[in-house]
Amino acid sequence: MRPEAVAEAPSILLVHGAWHGAWCWERQFAPRLRELGHHVETMDLPRHGGKPGPQSIGFPSIREYADAVEAAVERSPRPVVVAGHSMGGFTVQKLMERRPKNLAGAVLVAAAPPQGVINVVLHLLRTRPLALLRSVAGLDLYYLVREPAFAHALFYSAGLDARVVEQYWKPLTNESFRAFLDMIFLDLPKPRLADPALPKWVIGGELDVIFPPNIVHGTAKAYGVEARMYSGMAHNLMLDNGWEQVAAEFSDFVLQVGRGLAAKR
Repeated sequence: MRPEAVAEAPSILLVHGAWHGAWCWERQFAPRLRELGHHVETMDLPRHGGKPGPQSIGFPSIREYADAVEAAVERSPRPVVVAGHSMGGFTVQKLMERRPKNLAGAVLVAAAPPQGVINVVLHLLRTRPLALLRSVAGLDLYYLVREPAFAHALFYSAGLDARVVEQYWKPLTNESFRAFLDMIFLDLPKPRLADPALPKWVIGGELDVIFPPNIVHGTAKAYGVEARMYSGMAHNLMLDNGWEQVAAEFSDFVLQVGRGLAAKR
């Protein structure tokens, strides 16, 4: 029997980031939330969830991704807290602009920031310039994650076992170059359009090289909240060492949102 507070809490929808799929939440994070009593759904964004590897997934836009997430929220029979990781967090910011009726809260997990991902481009220019240029020339973002070691450097702390990283690398797919351009300059979020009263939780990893702490703090400030940073963790907070604490505090946030909704009734 679920405690009443959890039973009355909003549902949870978990949205993955670039190169990933629903699997990244389903390995351990979503099951743990379900163990805590939450109703949790995960989804593959358009063109994702298919065969892993370098084959193209086409050129879906961030708008198409946001459309899919909004449709999932609208289908829910109850209020929903939507969490997005990285590119998924960027997509959730676009969702917040639309203010769907069922959206009860938003969680930005190591999210691409409102000002776009030019910092990622600069990081890759410093650390892997030839790989970035080849990816751009071929419109092939998989080239950036084509080996487990590259995924380890981008997504995980050094302490995560390399054998585990390889298991997490295997399901990676290509990513839409159009979505990448949207996140650079074509379709940036507008925080002023989001409901200031919507509960928001912005979190990141102190070791994240994609969106380091200063970026995460800037995102939180744009939405009028304080960032929560996790020490010893890198970009993939749902898979890196320490994910259990993230899941526990995620649960606490959703329960807090549920209490707020109950107070309004």
